[in-house]
Amino acid sequence: MLKTAHGNSYFAHGIFQLNDANQAMNEDQTRPEDFEMNALNRVRAYHHRTKHGFGRYAASPDFMDWETQPDPFRRFAGAPQHTLTLAADKLDVLYADLFAPEGIVPNPLGKQSVGILLELSFGLAAWKQYGGDRWALRCNPSSGNLHPTEAYVITAGVAGLGNGVYHYATHDHALELRCRFEPPFHGLLVGLSSIHWREAWKYGERAFRYCQHDIGHGLGALRYAAAVLGWRVRLLDAWGDADIAALLGLDRQADFIGAETEAADLLCLIETGINGCEEPDIDGIVDAARIGAWTGKANTLSQKHTSDWPAIDEASEASRKPRTSDTRPFDERLSSTALPPLAPILCELPAPELIKQRRSAQAFDGATAIPAKTLYRILDSTLPRTNALPFDLWNWPPRVHPVLFVHRVVGLPPGVYIFCRSAEAESALRAAMKKEFLWESCEACPSHLRFFRLLRVNAQQAAATLSCQQAIAGDSAFSLGMLAEFESGLGEGPWVYRRLFWECGLVGQTLYLEAEAAGVRGTGIGCFFDDPVHELLGLADTAFQSLYHFTVGSAMVDDRLQTLPGYWHLGSQ
Repeated sequence: MLKTAHGNSYFAHGIFQLNDANQAMNEDQTRPEDFEMNALNRVRAYHHRTKHGFGRYAASPDFMDWETQPDPFRRFAGAPQHTLTLAADKLDVLYADLFAPEGIVPNPLGKQSVGILLELSFGLAAWKQYGGDRWALRCNPSSGNLHPTEAYVITAGVAGLGNGVYHYATHDHALELRCRFEPPFHGLLVGLSSIHWREAWKYGERAFRYCQHDIGHGLGALRYAAAVLGWRVRLLDAWGDADIAALLGLDRQADFIGAETEAADLLCLIETGINGCEEPDIDGIVDAARIGAWTGKANTLSQKHTSDWPAIDEASEASRKPRTSDTRPFDERLSSTALPPLAPILCELPAPELIKQRRSAQAFDGATAIPAKTLYRILDSTLPRTNALPFDLWNWPPRVHPVLFVHRVVGLPPGVYIFCRSAEAESALRAAMKKEFLWESCEACPSHLRFFRLLRVNAQQAAATLSCQQAIAGDSAFSLGMLAEFESGLGEGPWVYRRLFWECGLVGQTLYLEAEAAGVRGTGIGCFFDDPVHELLGLADTAFQSLYHFTVGSAMVDDRLQTLPGYWHLGSQ
C-alpha cells in the first residue's frame, strides 16, 4: 500500500486488486472466438490475454524443461563462414564523444568496421561461470538472457566482403554467407529477426512482448555501435515484413526444415558518411536476392517442444506489417519547441568498454542514492534530437512516457513522478489520470523537461509489488513503468503494437548505457502487474497501457561468479 509523507494510507487496500471489470475483461479475452476477429482486435485480444494480475499470470510453462532449453546460437550449416576481427577496443572514442559526433572521424566501410559494428551491438560481452555452468552475456540485453534476436547484414561494395546476405554468428564472431548476389545499391544494410520459441520456452504466451522489447534494445545497441564508428542508422520504415523476410531468406521454408523459424522485424541502412547512403529500391533488391545463390540450413534449437503457444503465432500474424509509404523527415517529427543540447556527461570511459560492461543488475544495495541532475540527464537522453543518439533514427513522435517511483534521488523527495516525452501527451495524461495528483514542478529540473511530481509517498513497496513482487524495483534509486499511447498507436495499424514495444526497448537501452555512464546499473523488468499499474494511476480505459518496467540503482555483485572475456573461447583476451 502507498503511504503519504505523513504515514497515512493514501489509497484504499483495493489499490493492488483487479477490479471486477478488468478481471472479467482478462477472462473474456481467453475465449477462442476472440482470435477470429480482425487483425486489430486480435492484437488487442493478445495484449489483454497476456496481462499479469494478482492471482493470475499469463499462460506459461508449469516448470522449466531443461532438456528442451533452446540453443542460444543460431547457425546455418553449409554456409561459408567469414571470420571477423575483434577490433573495437582499438578505437579511441569515449562514451562522452558519442554526443559530439562531429568530432568522430567516420571509419571506412570495410570488413573490419563491419566486425566492430556487430561486436558492439550483437556480440558477446562476457561469459559467466559458476561451478560447472557457463553462460554468455551479450552487448544487446534480452529477457532471461534468452536472445531471440538474430542479426543479418547485406553488403554491396564493402571492402573485404563479397556482395550478398550474411547471418551474424555471434558465438564465432563470424559472418555466414547465406546468399551471394549483386544488390542494386551500394552500402550496408542490417536486418533483425526474432525466434519466438527462444522466449516462449520460458515465458509462454507473454514471450511475444519480450521479443519486441529485445528488438528495441537491439536497435538501440546498433545505433550506439554505429556512433562509435562515426556512422548513423536509418530505419527503413517503408519495408513490409514479407519484403524483409524475402531479402534475409527467412521465407525459404526448405532452409528451416526441422528448425525453429524466424519472424522478420526491421531493416536499417547504415550511413557511413563516406560511402554514401543510397537507399535501395525494395522490389529491385528483393528480386535480385530471390534469384541469388543461397546456402546453409538452419540448426534446430530444441530437439523437441513440450509446449506450443498458438497465441504467439496469432499475435505475430495479426501484427505483420505490410509495405507502406515513407515516413516524414525527422525534423517534422520533433516538437515545435527546440530542445537544448544534452547536459555534459562526466564519464571518461571508452565507449567500447562501457558498451561491453553493460549488465542487468540482479540485486541493488537498497541504500545508494543518485543526484537529481543525474536523473535529469538520464531522462533528457530519451528525448528525440536530430543530432543525438539513439532517437535520431526513430521515425515517429514519442509515444512512451515513464511513470517513475523515486526512492533515493538527492534533491527529490520520494514519490511517484511522471515524465511526459511530448507536450501532446502531457495534456492527454493529465486528463486521463487521477484528479488528485499534484502535477508539481520539480526542484532544479531543466525547464524543457516535462517532469512532474504526482505524489509525495514512500513508493518502495508499491514499486516492488507492481513489478511481480521483485525487490529490485524498490531497492533501487528509482524504478519506472513505461506508459504507451496504446489506442492512438494501434489506430495507425496493428503492426504499431510491435513498434510500441520497440520504443520501450529503445528507451530501455538508453537507460542501460546512461546508468553505466553514471556509475550505477539498470535492469529491464518484463514481469509486472498490468492493470494494477493502470488502477494506481487512475487509467480507466486502454488509451494508455504500461508495456515495460525498468529500475536503476547501485548493483550488488555476486563474487561467486567468475567472469571471462566475451571471446576467450576463440583465444581472444
